[in-house]
Amino acid sequence: MNKISILIAIACILLIISCKKDDGVSCTTCSSPETVSFQVCEESDGNASVNGQNTGTSYKTYLSDLQESGVVCGN
Repeated sequence: MNKISILIAIACILLIISCKKDDGVSCTTCSSPETVSFQVCEESDGNASVNGQNTGTSYKTYLSDLQESGVVCGN
């Protein structure tokens, strides 16, 4: 019975640690000749946010659309 309790405790700890990693937000700076530099981030829900405002659009789609319009993004 002790081994089962220890395994469950370890599994719970690993689950908590792995969930905390998903909360991270990754950002990149973008610019174009028509705009000042701005920050685009991938939120934990997968949407893009620009300067802190959630766009409601998938990060990958948003970034792809920006790049197609001539915006340059990089870390």
